[in-house]
Amino acid sequence: MLKAKILFVGPCESGKTVLANFLTESSDITEYNPTQGVRILEFENPHVTSNNKGTGCEFELWDCGGDSKFESCWPALMKDAHGVVIVFNADIPSHLKEIEMWYSCFVQQQFLQDSHCMLVAHHKPGSGGERGSLALSPPLNKLKLAHSNLEEDPEEVRVEFIKYLKSIINSMSESRDREEMLIIT
Repeated sequence: MLKAKILFVGPCESGKTVLANFLTESSDITEYNPTQGVRILEFENPHVTSNNKGTGCEFELWDCGGDSKFESCWPALMKDAHGVVIVFNADIPSHLKEIEMWYSCFVQQQFLQDSHCMLVAHHKPGSGGERGSLALSPPLNKLKLAHSNLEEDPEEVRVEFIKYLKSIINSMSESRDREEMLIIT
């Protein structure tokens, strides 16, 4: 059984924990409490299997605190990560600039492929959730971008997240198959 480690990173108060709980069908949190360091959610998704072989997959979703005081912990969080989801509040202009730093630290410096990274523009309840085009600078504008509004259209982000998980698992499965072929030959 394949096991994938996915990091949820991004600026403070971007909605990472609420989104992580929703996508893993964990408990709801009604009041804001900043994540201290990291929270690890383990889950399985019946819609995601290993390369259509029907083999189940397990996931660890690491909900990482957005405060820079935890920066010394980041190398430990990044170790053996298969994917990174950068969550930001699309209604806070400074978040657009901050996600460049998150991308640099968690994707580029870890040599993760861009296909293993997903951006989620999270719209908090009551924010209006304007979905206009976001002015993302290169290379962020090449990444998969999903909008999340758990009040108006909660299933949209779930569908996009499942597609993302499938791509991570397919990549892991192909890599494992190549390794097995090298052993055989």
